[in-house]
Amino acid sequence: MNLPEFLVLAAALFSVGLYGVLSQQSIVMIMMGLELMINAIIVAAAAFWYFAWPAADAQVLVLVAVTAMAIEMAAGFAVTTAIFRARDIDMVDSADDLRG
Repeated sequence: MNLPEFLVLAAALFSVGLYGVLSQQSIVMIMMGLELMINAIIVAAAAFWYFAWPAADAQVLVLVAVTAMAIEMAAGFAVTTAIFRARDIDMVDSADDLRG
């Protein structure tokens, strides 16, 4: 595969994730859309690094990014679970009163 093909894949992933974030009201579905968007950014960055500087250092940075993404999503799901257990809220519109 060439760089433009990877970038088209990343753009497609980002577009699907953006649609999921903007069209859904469920907190879990919004987080899944964010996950797709972050994965698209990682695919694009990895493709750029592979074709610009084919070294193993870029793979380590991608691994760190994926690990940080997994930790972020785990924390997000923990907060979502806590909100659901405390107030029985699973929609974004219902959680409006949580703003500070």
